[in-house]
Amino acid sequence: MKILDNSDKHLLPILPEIISKELGKKADKFKFIGGGSFGRVYKAVLSDGETIAVKAYRVQGSQYEEAQQLTLLSANTSVKMPEVLFVYEDEDTAILAMSFVDGQNVLNPMFLFKNKGQKQKFANDVVSGMLEWHSVTNDKFGSLSNPIYDSWYDYYKQEKQKPWLSALKELSDNGKFSKKKLQLLIEATDLFNNLPEENTKPVLIHADLNIMNIMADTKTLELTAFIDPCGSIWADREYDLFQFRNMWGDAYGLYETYKRKCETSEFTDFRVAYYASMHEASMRLKGGLVMPLWEDLNNARLQREIKKLKEKM
Repeated sequence: MKILDNSDKHLLPILPEIISKELGKKADKFKFIGGGSFGRVYKAVLSDGETIAVKAYRVQGSQYEEAQQLTLLSANTSVKMPEVLFVYEDEDTAILAMSFVDGQNVLNPMFLFKNKGQKQKFANDVVSGMLEWHSVTNDKFGSLSNPIYDSWYDYYKQEKQKPWLSALKELSDNGKFSKKKLQLLIEATDLFNNLPEENTKPVLIHADLNIMNIMADTKTLELTAFIDPCGSIWADREYDLFQFRNMWGDAYGLYETYKRKCETSEFTDFRVAYYASMHEASMRLKGGLVMPLWEDLNNARLQREIKKLKEKM
């Protein structure tokens, strides 16, 4: 896994040439508009007046994965998503160019001041868009291009749980990951693996639909677009839910709205908390940005769910 330099210093001198080569248009104006765990996004205005978004990745090959995910997801939801314009790669750069979508990502704290009715309509629209993906089923669990697992638990244990915990233990042994956090994940894993497995169908998931990747109108909180899928797979639909609670997603009632609209399993709250903590810890292994605040909040929720689960058993 090669980690790339996606800084302004590296990118801004070369982006005009890349866009000219791929689209046959000049791009004179670039503005950094945000970034997540794996990339930085620029807004670019082309010579014909068209506005596009250009994402530069920290990990080589990520641009092809996101292009595939955007194409499949956008074809299966009525919510607007960016259209893929081109992908580009050289030894030091990984780029995905997309159509520009309107709105501001809901991570912006100004949205917290919207009224209850606006927040509930927003949550309803977001969940309805997600449920359109969850209505798309497959025969097997796993990657979009080559799903091979008959069971969700088999997929999760083999592709996520085992390799992540093994790598995190190595980091912990080398003093690079908290032993206390590792022990919490090990305890939760033992509980997770001993829950009765649900008979679920593989469905299409976004896998990173947190408020940073949901766009809305700044005046009305009307949903305008979904962006930035990361790790979309054929999965148990409940694996798509933990991102709803990330950051301050609970302020919009996204998770609770989903549970009202769609029946969930007896152990959903524990599973969702477990997925969140495992995923956040795995950021250390994927070349993504580590966010200690979100990690600590997820772990605190997981501890509460462990306590509730033990009281049931």
